[in-house]
Amino acid sequence: MSRDFRQMYREKLCSAEKAVQMIESGDWVDYGMFNGKPVACDKALAARKDELKDIKIMAAVTVPPLPEVVTRDPQGQVFTYLDLHFSIVSRIMQQRCEGVFYNPLCYGEAEKYFVDGRVDPDNVGAVLRKAFIVQVTPMDKDGYFNWGAHNSTSYAQAVSAHKIIVEVNEKLPLCLGGARERIHISQVDAVVEGENPDLAELPPVEASEVDRKIAGHVLGHLRDGCCIQLGIGAMPNLLGKMINDTDLRDLGGNTEMLVDAYMELWESGKMNGSKKNVDQGRISYTFALGGKRLYEWMDRNVGLASYNAGNVLHPSRISQIDNLISINQALQVDLYSQVNAESLGFKQISGNGGLTDFVLGAYWSDGGRSLICLPSTYTSKDGAVLSSIVPSFAPGSITTIPRQMVHMIVTEYGWVTMKGASTWARAEKLIAIAHPDFRDELIKAAEERKIWRRSNRII
Repeated sequence: MSRDFRQMYREKLCSAEKAVQMIESGDWVDYGMFNGKPVACDKALAARKDELKDIKIMAAVTVPPLPEVVTRDPQGQVFTYLDLHFSIVSRIMQQRCEGVFYNPLCYGEAEKYFVDGRVDPDNVGAVLRKAFIVQVTPMDKDGYFNWGAHNSTSYAQAVSAHKIIVEVNEKLPLCLGGARERIHISQVDAVVEGENPDLAELPPVEASEVDRKIAGHVLGHLRDGCCIQLGIGAMPNLLGKMINDTDLRDLGGNTEMLVDAYMELWESGKMNGSKKNVDQGRISYTFALGGKRLYEWMDRNVGLASYNAGNVLHPSRISQIDNLISINQALQVDLYSQVNAESLGFKQISGNGGLTDFVLGAYWSDGGRSLICLPSTYTSKDGAVLSSIVPSFAPGSITTIPRQMVHMIVTEYGWVTMKGASTWARAEKLIAIAHPDFRDELIKAAEERKIWRRSNRII
């Protein structure tokens, strides 16, 4: 006879303070990503600062409230905080505190890092002790906790951990699979009935006229029945609204990040997934960040499929989806068509996330394409207007996508394709969609680099 799951729950139920006693000096601690970041256990772990040493914490896209393991240890004497994809909160913490670092990854292969990561990279040959602390939905009648809006790499983190602590949050949506969207009480070491914090929401960002022009160029690449991946930002959400004003239909969705635009497209009837050859009739995703109504819409929604990151993001899986159109944003592109989507100089702004995965997978999709979008200019802190298409990146800036992998680049001045193009052809195409005020100096820079021909057409 199977054990009573409610009894197992009661046996493992404890305070946050007792749960974190499982953590020892030298341990790695994985926090749930996004809205899975623990709150009660984070406070309890931070309170042990004076009795612990050398604790490494890994999270991703840190959302409010600020983790107390950082705010109580701003010098990073005990806690080293590693973020797999920087958010605004992550940037603020790194500027104000020591011990906060970016941890690069390719999101589609990240689960393999955890499963294969039993050997401590800082101490070759030593067995890595790791705990996993994550927010979950209340347990169901069959003894399962659901990850909610942060499936991501949660299951891989859990099964590779020595200790698993779940922090119950009744406000999390129950998100149907998919795959690996839940964990059983028998696998858990401690249950904490948490503080039920509200989910962090993405504030609406006002779309500009430049965003509208870029979205208009992207719109020209969409066809009935195509499957769309949208990145974060004002332009992708605006694109969703613009699609609703067209006669496009039967669209599908496969994305790392579920945003408000998907909800609006589904509710309008434009997106129904009926033409998808993989996961037909459902939007596939691995995590969500948006507004309160998005989270409410996700709860028990049979039109959505919560998947682990590898299922949604690995290029080999993406490439199997026909007509996959990947739409992402970048910070800068250089004249060789290298893409920087992560940093300005030595300042970490964001991260790679699933960008590399979707650029590669979308290109290999039958009928698919990868579009990397950016405004032609940006304004610096001192008010100077600078070109986003640059001769070369500043020292410290990161090449997120190498030139060989780039498919299409879009600005408000148009779109160009890089595949198969020579260095001088890439320079010519990019200068053609740069802001007119910067084209002459970009031509001069291209000439100096010997990637410009006198026979090039006049731009």
